[in-house]
Amino acid sequence: MKKLKQAKDIKAAVIGYGGAFNMGKWHLDEMRKAGMTPTAVCELNPGRREAAQKDFPGIETWRDLDDMLKRSAANLVSIITPHNTHAAIALKCLDRGRHVVCEKPFAISTAECDAMIAAAKRKKLLLSTYHNRHWDGCILQALKTIRSGAIGDVIRVEMHVGGWSLPGDWWRSSKSISGGILYDWGVHLLEYALQIMDADITEVAGFSKKGVWAKQCKWGRDTNEDEAFATIRFASGKWATLFVSNLDSKPREGMLEIAGTKGAYIFDLSFWTLITHKDSATVSTRGKNPTSEGWRFYQNIADRLVKGTGLVITPEWARRPIHIIDLACQSARKGFALRPVYR
Repeated sequence: MKKLKQAKDIKAAVIGYGGAFNMGKWHLDEMRKAGMTPTAVCELNPGRREAAQKDFPGIETWRDLDDMLKRSAANLVSIITPHNTHAAIALKCLDRGRHVVCEKPFAISTAECDAMIAAAKRKKLLLSTYHNRHWDGCILQALKTIRSGAIGDVIRVEMHVGGWSLPGDWWRSSKSISGGILYDWGVHLLEYALQIMDADITEVAGFSKKGVWAKQCKWGRDTNEDEAFATIRFASGKWATLFVSNLDSKPREGMLEIAGTKGAYIFDLSFWTLITHKDSATVSTRGKNPTSEGWRFYQNIADRLVKGTGLVITPEWARRPIHIIDLACQSARKGFALRPVYR
């Protein structure tokens, strides 16, 4: 990979400047904080192209991706589009010689991930996924506590999110567009868990329920699963579970619960709870998580392109949560556990 002289030589572009969460602006702001130069926006909606010009005076705006790739000097592209478009757009950008960052999730199938990784290697280009939550305060604090030995040896990790609610009508509720109910927060939770249990996976079993909300949603039969559950078995003998639901009438505490031989650690984005034992007493301590450091993502991208620093969120790392979810969805359809495939 050819190094650039300085961070400002990274001419940053985003594909997608939609209004939801204003993520296009967020990405360009984070890139600029890392020293990069916001250069271009590709967006179908003329109103959003106008918003981009107001947010970043003088920035190029394009309606057509082929035109941008042909005429713009942008050399790093961040893809902020619906999940099922990530792979095709990334492959096109890599083919045109651009470094690529995909919004999470990386893609919606293992095959798509493998095609993207192969293309990046062939072209000797950077490829990553926007796992800025790798540096969330909640997981940084959890790792610090767990590695201190406070809960002993980790046995299992339980991931859970959701409640009892009708899904919204936007594209994230469409199975064919989003990938399914596990592909939103589930990818984040798995990325947290894989930092805690970084070991080879031997088996994934998936379970799901569909059809409860579908008649009330605009997507009909294409509506996401109402609830999905996955069990992940590790070669170390440990295991993890992932549960995402729109049918959970009694949501559990936290988003992750880590069980150890000497205690347990539970956390959500804001707070943590540490449960330990002293003699015959159970001791529960609660605290607030530190500030997240998500800015480190684009700083690492800049350092990789300029200094050759190691990439933290490699495409191989980003593939792991997608492969688990892909296997879980296949397992739910087939009715039996599946073994992972690593390349």
